[in-house]
Amino acid sequence: MEHAGTYRGEEVRSGSAFVEERAKRYAELLGAKTVQYVDQLRDFEVKCSRPGADEEILFEELSTLNDSMLQACAQFEQDVDDTFAIRSAQVDFREKTNPILSQSYGINRARIWPQGHQGDYNILEMAYKNSPMSDGMGYYLDKYMMSTEITVGVRERIVKLRELLRKELINRRETKVLDVACGSCREVFELAPEIKASGAKFTCVDLDADALNFALDRFEHAGLSEDHVELRKYNALRIFDYETAVTEFGMQDIIYSVGYFDYLPDDFLVKLLRSLYKMLTPGGKLIAAFKEVNRYRPQFFHWMVNWDGFLQRTEDDFERLLRLANIPESAISISRVASGVIIFYTVTKE
Repeated sequence: MEHAGTYRGEEVRSGSAFVEERAKRYAELLGAKTVQYVDQLRDFEVKCSRPGADEEILFEELSTLNDSMLQACAQFEQDVDDTFAIRSAQVDFREKTNPILSQSYGINRARIWPQGHQGDYNILEMAYKNSPMSDGMGYYLDKYMMSTEITVGVRERIVKLRELLRKELINRRETKVLDVACGSCREVFELAPEIKASGAKFTCVDLDADALNFALDRFEHAGLSEDHVELRKYNALRIFDYETAVTEFGMQDIIYSVGYFDYLPDDFLVKLLRSLYKMLTPGGKLIAAFKEVNRYRPQFFHWMVNWDGFLQRTEDDFERLLRLANIPESAISISRVASGVIIFYTVTKE
């Protein structure tokens, strides 16, 4: 029988006791690898402090160390195949490595999540800018984080989203656009000229007041007024109910969300997608982006940082969810970012 337990403050679940001999043996091997890894990082830290150190060589060395450690974590997951043991080992790994890995602004933030939720706008803005925010060893750790497959995909995602929206704004007039779980609204800010020229009206919703204030400041600098963009603190989960959603926002010509859907369980996501599709005007478009698990290594996000909120889905999963949402296959257009990590589905209301 599955039961819940707590290990160092994090809830875990298991179908068997964690003290099982097989799991203990692999945990000991991983623990020895972790000790070696920390020692190597300490040596690396000394090299970083030396004058005239070659940045490229140092980054390659750190990448090799991290890749090797993450491979060991992946092997542990495969060998143990037990949720309780894996979750407990992840917590233990982060505890043992925290004194040194926390020198990275990015890694530390993605472990403690000071905004109270994973994937906050600050960490995404760091990914967009692709600029390390730490000094010394933290600089190289930040840089490594910026080089992961998903982080590269996130940068590609915002560019692709911007271009998809730009095309729609150029070809439409007075378009009503709904941005679900908008975050920092970077793509809106970057489309200021097209928004003003086309007479479009964006409604951007998010529960994070800090993200909305950040976006408002950027809009003011870009000359986007309330006539162009409305920012609303709103729980996007409520949009799953069509009647509520259409009362709150009305019908929309374009609805989009990138990143948010990855965090929602299947049954709820199906209801939300169904509601969003119904909210579209004839010829309207729903733009949704998903991370495709076969194109990235999850271990960085599950071990080095505490970022496991987004679900591990495949392209088959996405297409199944769209079918369950009663979205016609003929209405769907599929494209990927350059790295292939993120898939875009553009649905046109028939």
